[in-house]
Amino acid sequence: MPFSYEDFDLSGVKTYPLKSRPSKTRREDFAHPVPRGGSFGAFVDALPNILAAADFKAVVRAIVDAKRIDAGVVWGLGAHVVKTGLGPVVIDLMERGFVSAIATNGAAIIHDFEIALVGATSEDVDAALGPGRFGMAEETGRLLNGAIADGVAAGLGIGQSVIKFLASKQPQHARGSILAAAARLEIPVTVHVAVGTDIIHMHPAASGAAIGEGSLRDFRYFVSNVARLERGVYLNCGSAVVLPEVFLKAVALARNRGLALAQLTTVNLDFVRHYRPLTNVVTRPTAGTGRGYSLIGHHEIMIPLLAAALVDTEPPRT
Repeated sequence: MPFSYEDFDLSGVKTYPLKSRPSKTRREDFAHPVPRGGSFGAFVDALPNILAAADFKAVVRAIVDAKRIDAGVVWGLGAHVVKTGLGPVVIDLMERGFVSAIATNGAAIIHDFEIALVGATSEDVDAALGPGRFGMAEETGRLLNGAIADGVAAGLGIGQSVIKFLASKQPQHARGSILAAAARLEIPVTVHVAVGTDIIHMHPAASGAAIGEGSLRDFRYFVSNVARLERGVYLNCGSAVVLPEVFLKAVALARNRGLALAQLTTVNLDFVRHYRPLTNVVTRPTAGTGRGYSLIGHHEIMIPLLAAALVDTEPPRT
């Protein structure tokens, strides 16, 4: 039959009753207004049980449940979390027991270290690169490289080396430092470094042997922390490559030793979707055994929102 301008015959089209159709959006899942003066918990409850809002509520429940049964909540923190001023929020969660361990990268410890030292961080790269001043703060390079070299020589990882240094020196702004809080609260910190990516690697005091040995030691400590996450939670906050890759290898090693990591919950928190966090954190480690969530939004908004929701589940402090 040749093609032509012919109306299609609709007389035999089949329909069905609207109420009989399974629908993904239902009135009982809708948002509702928050009353004036309502608690943050009331705000969370008022969110719709749909898409990202439903995922947000599920993440809050998973973290609260993991804390309750002591299953572990491990936070992977990229440098952007520190640079956007979220240290006090993270420290409060640490003090409340919502953080079992921290994994981070070389840039994050630099920013946190500078905050502890002088109460400021994050130089203007555009202004500093042309004159050759970028990354050349004297104390940052000398003290951090020295702390790493001394700590690794004593058998420590990079994380332990730096938090031990801060604990011993008690710098002026230590109360704003996640690393200093980890020392005070005895929360393990592991640092996962790509050689050549951090400004302290530009300094003459940098030791490739110490950085490499310390980072490998921290990887093995991190595997031990991940291996304890049966029914626990891992959050990747602002690391697009290094921490997702390290986490996947840690999961692989734990399962190689026969640890199922059943009912693992993973969360990626970032302001864009990246391939590695989505595959190496959200989907692959939880396939067939747990749940993975991707919450997209600016760290400086999303992490305080998540923290406030968690804090609201706690009894008031007396």
